[in-house]
Amino acid sequence: MSHPASPDTPPASDALASEVAAVRHFNRRYTRTIGVLDQHLLASPYSLTEARVLFELAHRDNLTAKTLGAELAIDAGYLSRIVQRFADEDLITRTPLASDRRQHGMVLTARGRAAYDVLDGRSRAAVSALLEPLPPAARARLVAAMGHVDRILNNEKPDAGNVVLRPHRPGDMGWVVQLNGESYAREYGWDISYEALCAEIVASFVKNFDPAHEHCWIAELDGERLGAVFVVRQSDEVAKLRLLLVDPAARGLGLGKRLVEECIGFARARGYRKMTLWTQDILLAARRIYSDAGFVRVGVEPHHSFGHDLVGETWELALSGREP
Repeated sequence: MSHPASPDTPPASDALASEVAAVRHFNRRYTRTIGVLDQHLLASPYSLTEARVLFELAHRDNLTAKTLGAELAIDAGYLSRIVQRFADEDLITRTPLASDRRQHGMVLTARGRAAYDVLDGRSRAAVSALLEPLPPAARARLVAAMGHVDRILNNEKPDAGNVVLRPHRPGDMGWVVQLNGESYAREYGWDISYEALCAEIVASFVKNFDPAHEHCWIAELDGERLGAVFVVRQSDEVAKLRLLLVDPAARGLGLGKRLVEECIGFARARGYRKMTLWTQDILLAARRIYSDAGFVRVGVEPHHSFGHDLVGETWELALSGREP
């Protein structure tokens, strides 16, 4: 027997309802796995909320209850009881702030620090026990996925300074094809023939790879791939830049510029006299990167490809030749 939706529950699409169910399923399994359903966390005298308060106090000095309650979204009355318990058990000291005598800064006592150290050690051991049975590759995927989830839920962009550019390895080519196919279909409505073209390009790159004159860069953060670009040999004098793309979630970090700069530096070091590329006039962000890097448009050709009437453009960059 089905139950009517709560009047406070807005109607959901089938896709959203399925996603909600998936998140709730994950929450149920994960909370059980890490033991947050236990009355006391990690066989300690403290609940999860109390342990989190201890954690914050262990890492910040003179934290006030007002600030802590706002940051952790804890009910003021509940937090007041926690603070009072900690004071009664000599886990914290409270000192009026010079700037506002009504507010008290809280600091862990030696007893409080010892209680936190026990909790911290047990937490590290519990997480180690969760991760150790997993193969290294699975652990890396898990940690990367957690970082990805965290950034999505907090609407955060990756830190560009932590993104590394590495050579390709097994598994990357399939991802390049997938990212290109999905991104251009979603953003420009291109059909699957573009994905087929990408598959042909990467297959040719792998089959004919000449490491002395060709290279692929994968932009990666914490095991998560964010972008890619290729330099391939068109002739002894000419290098071709291909398939530059940055994941939409990582745009705005300057990764496209970094990838193109790597291509140019590589081509110069390998003695190419010129770089060329083919793009479309609607790809405004990419065209801006090419122009800023010194590329010049040398050809325009209308064509019908990928299910659309497009205007293809050929761009070239004169290189200075071999580096001394």
